[in-house]
Amino acid sequence: MQNIIHFFSNIHWQDIIDIVLNSYIIFRLYVLFKGTNVFRVLIGIALLWFFQRMATSLGLIVTSWAIQGITATAAIIIIVIFRNEIRAVLQTKNISSLLWGFRTKPVETPADALVESIFQLAGRSHGALIVLPGKEDVHEAIHSGIPWDGLVSKEMITSIFWPDNPVHDGAAIIKGDRVSLVGSILPLSRRTDLPSFYGTRHRAAAGLAEMTDSLVLVVSEERGAITAAKDSRMSAVNRKSDLTRIINEHMGVSSTRKRFIKREKMELILAALISFIFISSIWLSFTRGTDTLVTVEAPIGYINRQPLLDIYDTSVNTVRLDISGSGPLIKSIKSEDIKVTVDLSKTHVGVNSCPLTEKNISLPPGVFLKNIRPPFVQVTLDKLTGKKVPIQVDWTGRLPANLIISGVTITPPYVKVSGRSVLLKELSAVYTEKVSLNKINQSGETSARIVLNNPSLKIEDNSDSVSIKYVIKKRDVIR
Repeated sequence: MQNIIHFFSNIHWQDIIDIVLNSYIIFRLYVLFKGTNVFRVLIGIALLWFFQRMATSLGLIVTSWAIQGITATAAIIIIVIFRNEIRAVLQTKNISSLLWGFRTKPVETPADALVESIFQLAGRSHGALIVLPGKEDVHEAIHSGIPWDGLVSKEMITSIFWPDNPVHDGAAIIKGDRVSLVGSILPLSRRTDLPSFYGTRHRAAAGLAEMTDSLVLVVSEERGAITAAKDSRMSAVNRKSDLTRIINEHMGVSSTRKRFIKREKMELILAALISFIFISSIWLSFTRGTDTLVTVEAPIGYINRQPLLDIYDTSVNTVRLDISGSGPLIKSIKSEDIKVTVDLSKTHVGVNSCPLTEKNISLPPGVFLKNIRPPFVQVTLDKLTGKKVPIQVDWTGRLPANLIISGVTITPPYVKVSGRSVLLKELSAVYTEKVSLNKINQSGETSARIVLNNPSLKIEDNSDSVSIKYVIKKRDVIR
């Protein structure tokens, strides 16, 4: 259980995006090339890759090398041999069909061809009698008939019922999308409630509809009207959409289409699942292959530093990281791929001890952290401030024995120094460079630069030198 928790805790958001994106690409390849020769070759390449990984895991070096070469060659073959099929898929004007659209195969039915041909016959006042059998056998109810076995089409139907065709007076029996018999004789209905203008074709249609579950379509030669006979009902049809609906309901096209759509959805869900498993396996083979443990040295970066605080010292500038991962992945890592950051948002003035954990380390997906050395870094922070301090002369040497300095005037007497607050807190005065007394024998004036012992301190005034006026008097002699 701990291994499983550790496994999922080490998955980055980049890993999830990587797997989902590539799974979708594989799924789109399935959708776009399904049913083509390209798809079959892609399946073959996927199997070759699987066997190559198996050979590698079993230590079959030659077999793995041979399969890898075949796979690379097969990829070139796809581009060269099947370039026309690939071009046909990729040269689409609608980008949505390439990225997220689905190609669906329509359910093939003869309804459209029948509707067009029947309305054309009605427009020409050519009589017609068409039988669409249901589940029951109609051969016992009909008589004679000539075997035809032709595919249903508009031209086929109109030619059968052309007035000069010898079989145009008989019925055409259609099973599925083919004309099985023509010139068939149907039993006449003995009903007395049929309209008087119904002729022989209508009574034949009513007779077969009463005896079987067939749908019989009639085109009146005299009136050019269309009638549909089903069970005991005789319905006049005036619109193509109504006739299409009647034929599709009789042939069960709606239920067939629902089953087809359901099957298509199941196939797409299965393809998406297989794509996800396939890409996940590849990801695992790269990130969970033969682990390689290496030690790398990475620089430390600091973030969220408070505006008034500056970094003045750190215990270390780099850390040593023990990382692991698959060999190819470890070899591909560059120094800029690893980032070590320390958050300074909760630090204060002075020395801060900041621990280094996994949260401070950013590694590429598939690379895992084993150890950090050192486990913490000490960061010295301080803020810049200013302070006005007096200036003192740094005298050196000695005056003659009979002379003394009775007064010194420094211009300016004070200077503003900027630097770290800790240093300025202990600073009570600043000194000039050394001024020698050895050659002074009378009052005078000189200039000297201000010297700061700490290089981090700076003088904010424009000039770093002062004027020094000194008064020399003779020493009183005590008798």
